[in-house]
Amino acid sequence: MKLGLYGGSFNPVHLGHLLVAQAAVEELGLDRIVFVPAAQSPFKLDSQHAPAAARLQWLRLALAGRTNCEVDDQEIRRGGVSYSIDTLRDYARRYPAAELFYLIGADNVAKLNEWREPAELARLAEFVVVPRPGGAPTQFPPPFRGRTLSGFPLGLSSSQIRARIQVGLPIEPLVPSAVAEAIKNSDLYR
Repeated sequence: MKLGLYGGSFNPVHLGHLLVAQAAVEELGLDRIVFVPAAQSPFKLDSQHAPAAARLQWLRLALAGRTNCEVDDQEIRRGGVSYSIDTLRDYARRYPAAELFYLIGADNVAKLNEWREPAELARLAEFVVVPRPGGAPTQFPPPFRGRTLSGFPLGLSSSQIRARIQVGLPIEPLVPSAVAEAIKNSDLYR
């Protein structure tokens, strides 16, 4: 089995995330991709997130009907700072025969050796870079191995979505309609 893990804050989930997941499924031949929302990123300790329950609801709405996608809330259930090594160890234990792929943004590649237990991370999974439009080619620091997705690079971020909400601009073309409605009803990000 080929299993993709897609970590992040998903604050909120948007169409760029969904396009990345689709590109990963197609280019890597994944059997399944799992979205793993972080409780708290170790690299964004001072950022405010929407409540975990809301981010989980939005992910579930965005992935409804996608049979090869699922949400795993283990990092949120663990609470505190989320470390990818804990999640990768869990998947390696539960799926010992699976080939694991871990999706990361291109901006995180240079920092991989700053992640908790980098040698173990590199051993457990192949890293897959999500490129930004116009971004430079990615070089993995040793001992990491990986590749870069070629499909669907989109210059869209969750921070742009939040900024649009704060100034009253529509987000419907940028997030699934059910997610836009749930965000509107939650009155978050205002």
